[in-house]
Amino acid sequence: MATRRLLSLFRGIRSSPPFTASCSNRVVPSFLSKGSPDFGNSTRQNQWRLIAAILFSGQAAVFLMDENRIAYAQDDSSNKPPSENTQGQGGIQEASLSGLQRVEDGTVVSNEHTTKWRVCTDTGRDLFSKGKLDEAEKAFELALKEAKLGFGQRDPHVASSCNNLAELKRVRKQFKEAEPLYLEAISILEDSFGPDDIRVGAALHNLGQFYLAQHKLDEARACYERALKIKGRIMGYNNPDYASTVHHLGRVLYLQGKEKDAEALIRESISILEDNGLGESSTCIRRMTTLSQIMLKSNRPADAEMLQRKILHALELSTGWDSLETAKAAEALALTLQSLGNLKESRELLEKCLGVRKKILSEDHIQVASTMLHLARLALYDSKRVPLANGKYSDTNEDLIRAKKLLDNSIRITKAALIKEKRKTDHIHAALLLYLQALDAVGLLESKMLDMQSPKAMVGYPYEVEHALRECISIYNEPHLRSILANAPDAKSQYLTCLNRLSIMIGESRDEKGRTELKDLMETANDIKDKLLPKKNTKKFA
Repeated sequence: MATRRLLSLFRGIRSSPPFTASCSNRVVPSFLSKGSPDFGNSTRQNQWRLIAAILFSGQAAVFLMDENRIAYAQDDSSNKPPSENTQGQGGIQEASLSGLQRVEDGTVVSNEHTTKWRVCTDTGRDLFSKGKLDEAEKAFELALKEAKLGFGQRDPHVASSCNNLAELKRVRKQFKEAEPLYLEAISILEDSFGPDDIRVGAALHNLGQFYLAQHKLDEARACYERALKIKGRIMGYNNPDYASTVHHLGRVLYLQGKEKDAEALIRESISILEDNGLGESSTCIRRMTTLSQIMLKSNRPADAEMLQRKILHALELSTGWDSLETAKAAEALALTLQSLGNLKESRELLEKCLGVRKKILSEDHIQVASTMLHLARLALYDSKRVPLANGKYSDTNEDLIRAKKLLDNSIRITKAALIKEKRKTDHIHAALLLYLQALDAVGLLESKMLDMQSPKAMVGYPYEVEHALRECISIYNEPHLRSILANAPDAKSQYLTCLNRLSIMIGESRDEKGRTELKDLMETANDIKDKLLPKKNTKKFA
């Protein structure tokens, strides 16, 4: 298997010098001269590739991206060697609109169509950056037309325009229209430069991302494995661009259930970045975060904790604590520490996160509500019965009082967010999950309060639980929220968990009169469960 051969080669091959004889002595108006004249021996000059960057080689502009960002083709008409101040991270010079394009045979191409191609390409890029996708698509379509008229049907400029248009259609999830454009671009590049050219490798990487976005894992894997062979041979096995494809292949293998191979590849991609002095870059931090999530899902919280501490330390050095990214990393570490029983440090980190988010965002922001929910749960876990001087135990607890206050605020903020974000599907999905978790925590709080009471204490009717149950049912009655429950497995699972817990608590209430009056409420809860689950898996609430 190609992937296993790749893994077995990692130990010895990364120290080998890359093959550069075919290009190190040529002056080519390409991504090589734009990013680094000697890409095989200068890793620092390749740092710009970690940001969404363009491969413009000879006549062709091809995407080369990291993670899930979009990049656009640009021209290199001036054919000037790069200066030091344009080779930093993200340093990509603006396209020249001189109308001249030097091709590899030394001729100069210049006509009305080539000039329009450059203008349309830059216009499309600018429109996309402003979120004007319809206008950007028209600009890229016109650029493709002008490229064919000005350079010829099988010219690499056409490949660049195909890639630009394909990437925009991928972002818009117009997959059927995008795939032929990707394939046409690769075909043109293979005919122009050969099947093992670096530009083909970059295009294959992009096609792999296209297939990955559709969960076509076998196709994505084939693209990434072929791209790795090309990139490794030409760029070297310690190059950040090579590491990008290694990382993406790791993601594919993880989705295919090959967790050990996936982890090895993602670790390797991180190691390459660290070897290139990019261990504190945003790209490396994202990959370490992915790796920590894999560890948590495989029930290795201790391993995840070590990596999460490394992530937090890197962010503290690079951005400090006045940063939402630092707060996010700290919160992730706090939750892992909580699972390991380190409640004190977990609380300290969460309280620090809460302060940062209130300062940077607002006291009524959804992220503030999320941290409040985590702190409320932590207070529930850490609450204990307090012994009194007379040998008895107190029926009140400061941790429970604090948990209730935090929960009330979290529910208030999240409910307001659900109303505010009604038309934003992604936002409302996140808000709904958080709201359901907070309502479910109301049931946890009630259970904890019952456990804390002395056996002889009078147990009152759980009005807070009833209110939470009614809120849970009202969610299903909203068409746009019901649609999310029907189509999002995570939302449906959380909803049923919440509905089940709250309904059982009401059903087990000692207040018989209350149970009788709530008969209609319980029947409504059962009806909802019947609709969300197959009948054979449905268990009626008492």
